[in-house]
Amino acid sequence: MTEPDIRTRILLAAKTLFAKHGFDGTTVRQVCEEAGANVALVSYHFGGKENLFSALFDEFFPNVDDALEQYRDILAQPETGLALFIEQVMLFKLNDPDMGNILEQEILMHSPRLQAIQDRTFPIWSKLRDLMLDGRSQGKFHFQSIDTTLLLVLGSLLFHKRNYYFRPLLLEEPQPPEAAIAATVEYVYGALGAAHLVPERYRQRDAR
Repeated sequence: MTEPDIRTRILLAAKTLFAKHGFDGTTVRQVCEEAGANVALVSYHFGGKENLFSALFDEFFPNVDDALEQYRDILAQPETGLALFIEQVMLFKLNDPDMGNILEQEILMHSPRLQAIQDRTFPIWSKLRDLMLDGRSQGKFHFQSIDTTLLLVLGSLLFHKRNYYFRPLLLEEPQPPEAAIAATVEYVYGALGAAHLVPERYRQRDAR
């Protein structure tokens, strides 16, 4: 096994265990047992458990600057940018549920690592806020309080999969990703008084 393979195995093991048991509920020894690595290698590659946690975001969290540049033209218009934003956040959580779970746990627990997470994620949430404000100033989105509306939208994006408590009330099977994204886009746009501005590609997804 080469050194990069060992480092990657440790990262993947940490992601799995942190998502399942939480940061505080996981020991370095457990991570190394899961990775099939010597305990000393965590210190060698990462300098300890806290740095290992930070390395997960270096490795698995999207580069915000690259993403904003990649979608610059779409994000320039609130009516297209907001839908894309919703899609990309939901795809991240659906494609990497372990990182999504870690993020949710840290937020809900108000953990000591929250500041480091805010440094990574707030540029994203700031862009969401700016899209909503731009849409309102252009007469496309309609809401009173940006703070209340932003928190409601963030709740829909970040915690829509946390339905185990309410599972006995739910009548349908979970939607496939494309349908869930389309439903969320239409829900958010409807709440903003902009149902008529839902981009066609999301309407088509919902219809399939």
